[in-house]
Amino acid sequence: MTDPTLERWRLLLGEPGGACLGGQRLDAEAAARDAAMDWLYGRDDDLRRRGVRRGGTGPSALTTVDWLDDITRLFPKETVERLHRDAVERYEIHDVVTDPDVLARIEPDPALLRAVLRTKHLMNPQVLRLARRIVEQVVRQLVDKLATEVRTAFSGTKARRHSRMRLARNFDVVRTLRANLGRYQPATGKVVIETPFFFSRTRRHLEQWQVILLVDQSGSMLGSVIHSAVTAACLWGLPGVRTHLVAFDTEVVDLTADVDDPVELLMKVQLGGGTDIARAAAFGASLVDRPRRAIVVLISDFYEGGDPHRLVHVVRDLVAQGSKVLGLAALDEQANPDYDRALAQRLADAGAQVGAMTPGELASFVAEHVGR
Repeated sequence: MTDPTLERWRLLLGEPGGACLGGQRLDAEAAARDAAMDWLYGRDDDLRRRGVRRGGTGPSALTTVDWLDDITRLFPKETVERLHRDAVERYEIHDVVTDPDVLARIEPDPALLRAVLRTKHLMNPQVLRLARRIVEQVVRQLVDKLATEVRTAFSGTKARRHSRMRLARNFDVVRTLRANLGRYQPATGKVVIETPFFFSRTRRHLEQWQVILLVDQSGSMLGSVIHSAVTAACLWGLPGVRTHLVAFDTEVVDLTADVDDPVELLMKVQLGGGTDIARAAAFGASLVDRPRRAIVVLISDFYEGGDPHRLVHVVRDLVAQGSKVLGLAALDEQANPDYDRALAQRLADAGAQVGAMTPGELASFVAEHVGR
């Protein structure tokens, strides 16, 4: 019987890793996995030069439809999602998202959503209808996840008085430890909690705030566009919040009318082009009607193709009139920042708060200020 660890190394390395098995052949299922891996990674010149996953020199007998059926049958869900992502993002196999036969079979995931949004301009109406299924399903999953965080953030601000409602998110750690220190056990290093304490939460009339999301729609900011649309949808209709969503490259498009339908909104977004952040910031400033009740969120990599001096001037004026200005370098789930730090520093010097936030963290920031 083949050692499972050695078999995994053989599948990772491809045919050049045959020595891992000491001359043993792969069984039928493992050989099918190997063929599916070869179909994708055998086309990688860099791997071939390194003697990994060399692949055959002849044409593959697998079609994209066959390959999708095979990987769904042969690999766990997490591996299938990684293979999808590599196919569409690393090797740009566009028929994964432009062939109707493929789209009818494929299981939607975030990588495929990004691929659809990048290639929807290549699709005929029939394919676009199928692709919309991917957008709808993935967006629904993202909305469901974020909506829970938003509801928690907006469920009321903590009050200092004690509450009898024992909810984990309201647990008062400091007061509980202080009240139970007499039950500290040196032998175990633990405090035995006899009486836990919890915060109460207050609800009060909320004066309405404007939240203006300005989103860079250049190709590199696709993750931010997706999550901004979802965030705006979750904020839409909340008490005390009036949400605007504006997308920009060198042009500025107000998408607020579609905020309650993030699927429709994303299908309208046109990715790519240059970037004029100053123009977008000026448009956002023109939407502000009560400066001290406005949060302007600028989501960009800050690589300005327009006038950086004008951008700094607009931000400084917004801050001077009492508006909150956030400069977010990333707005995806990981919030991995990649941005022009020099311009971001100039915006921070002008009074903006610059950094990276996940959608949930942004919702908490908004809730904190709306609840004041």
